[in-house]
Amino acid sequence: MAVILFDFDGVLADTMEDMLNFARAACEQLGLPRNPTPADLDVLETMSFAEYGRQLNLPPEHIDEFVSLCLEMFEKRARSPKIFDGMAQVVIHAAEDHTIGIITGNTTETVQKFLRENHLQDCIELVIGVEQPGSKPEKIKNALQGLGSLESSAYMIGDSASDIYAAQQASIKSIVVGWGHQSISKLLQADPDYLVTTPQELQKLLSEF
Repeated sequence: MAVILFDFDGVLADTMEDMLNFARAACEQLGLPRNPTPADLDVLETMSFAEYGRQLNLPPEHIDEFVSLCLEMFEKRARSPKIFDGMAQVVIHAAEDHTIGIITGNTTETVQKFLRENHLQDCIELVIGVEQPGSKPEKIKNALQGLGSLESSAYMIGDSASDIYAAQQASIKSIVVGWGHQSISKLLQADPDYLVTTPQELQKLLSEF
């Protein structure tokens, strides 16, 4: 049995359009109109709303408000974002053999609502959201401590270079998916332990651990 830690946006939840639309709306509310594109997410070294705002050249004094506005829009969304096809089955099957957690740059409430709507809440032992203190490597270590796992039996599944770096800094294995917010070429530059391009590949990989 291993501990499998999932990122949320771009791994479980298809939030690309939300990331673009909410950022655009937040900038408009701040009186700083911008037109974000997927390329703005692809270049980020750290996948966070704060870095996203900096990529959009927002003045430093507006970054915190930009982050708050984007997170608020996610929480107030009438329905949760769509789960990627096949990912519900991945989580369900993985939970049969492993301990599952989620570490996300989104809010815990957004993730919990998503899990309830997709009937996955019983599969997840732990959710660590953006409101909890610490860097992503620190949150990984806190999750492992809370779940009673050794680093040698833990994996981080993400869709960004920063997820790979966080796993490396926490001394666990990294798995990156090819359907998220950053391109495969960007991900490969960060030297992940595993790369999967479909949920079916991911399910097969997790079954081998």
